[in-house]
Amino acid sequence: MKKRLTLTFPRSTVQFPITYRLAKDFNIAANIIRAQVAPDRVGKLAVELQGDIDAIDAAIEWMRNLEIEISSANGEIIIDENLCVECGLCTGVCPTQALTLDPQSFHLKFARNRCIVCEQCVPSCPVEAITTNI
Repeated sequence: MKKRLTLTFPRSTVQFPITYRLAKDFNIAANIIRAQVAPDRVGKLAVELQGDIDAIDAAIEWMRNLEIEISSANGEIIIDENLCVECGLCTGVCPTQALTLDPQSFHLKFARNRCIVCEQCVPSCPVEAITTNI
């Protein structure tokens, strides 16, 4: 089972080894999609957890007991083709190459099946044609 989540850490737990504990205590693989973590600050971590559903549920409960805010991150990227000027800036920040420019026509192509919804493309778009439905 896979579950994509956004974890928001309070300042008091931002230095706690969450991914290590998930692997060791719950036998869960945590694929980090995006991280914004700094000492003594609120931290955010977008992760995809993979493991037994009961173990994932137990891990979520354990993280909530640590006062980590958990929200589902099962949204998707939306591109407004009427706004998009096909400048290609989003293609340079896409880690999975879900966003590419066709080499012949220079039209933006979006391979939804490759997208991990890391949202790195959203702030890169100068005309705000890229959003999420999260």
